Amino acid sequence: MPINAEYRGPAELPEIIPVFPLAGALLLPRGQMPLNIFEPRYLAMVDDSLRDGHRLIGMIQPDVTHSSNEDNPVLFRVGCVGRITQLAESGDGRYILELTGISRFRVVEELTVQTPYRQCRVDYFPFLDDFTARKGEDAVDREALLAALAEFLKANNLSVDWNGVETAPNEALVNALAMMSPYGPAEKQAMLEAPDLKTRAEILIAVTEMDLAKKRTSGDPPLQ
Repeated sequence: MPINAEYRGPAELPEIIPVFPLAGALLLPRGQMPLNIFEPRYLAMVDDSLRDGHRLIGMIQPDVTHSSNEDNPVLFRVGCVGRITQLAESGDGRYILELTGISRFRVVEELTVQTPYRQCRVDYFPFLDDFTARKGEDAVDREALLAALAEFLKANNLSVDWNGVETAPNEALVNALAMMSPYGPAEKQAMLEAPDLKTRAEILIAVTEMDLAKKRTSGDPPLQ
C-alpha cells in the first residue's frame, strides 16, 4: 500500500520508537494491520505518535514462555515498525486505526521511560531488504503456496476471492497470508524473522501442512 511518507532506508526512521506488545500479532513490511486501541496507555501512545509527527508504532510480540510479569512481559527481539495510515475516533474513547508496515527491527535495548507505554532503541540495518518492495518475489514457490491455501480452505470450509489471490503479487500474497494465518506466537515469530520472502513462504506452507496433517489424524473439527 503506498503511503505519503517514503522511507528509503534505516536512516529515515527514528532510533527510539514506542512499542505495542501484542501476542499473535504479525505486521510485515507493506502489510496492513487494523487495531482497536482502548487501553489508556496505548491511547497515550497513539496521541504522542501523532503529536510527534512520525506516526510510528513498533509491533512486537511478548515472549510469554520467558515472562513471569504479565504487566511487563519479556519481549521478543524482533518486531516490525508501522505507520498510522488510517485513524478514526469511535465516539466511546477508542481509536480504530490501521498500521502499514515499513521495516522489521531488532531491539537493542528497552529504555526506562516516564511514558505509560514502553519504548525501545532499535536497529533496522539487519533488515535492509525490507525497504525494497517485492524483493525476492521470483524465488517464491507460488504454486506450492496456493496449493496449501486451497487445502486449508477446503479443510476448514472457508472461501476466498480467488480472483484477488491470483492477481496479487507474491510479496503481498505471502505477507497477507502470513499475517492472517491462525497460528500461534511461535509460528508468527518464525515468519517475521524469516531472512527472505521465499523462506517466509516455506515456513507458512510447512506450518499449514503440519496443521492439516494433525487435523486429519486427530479428527479435530475445522476452524469456526
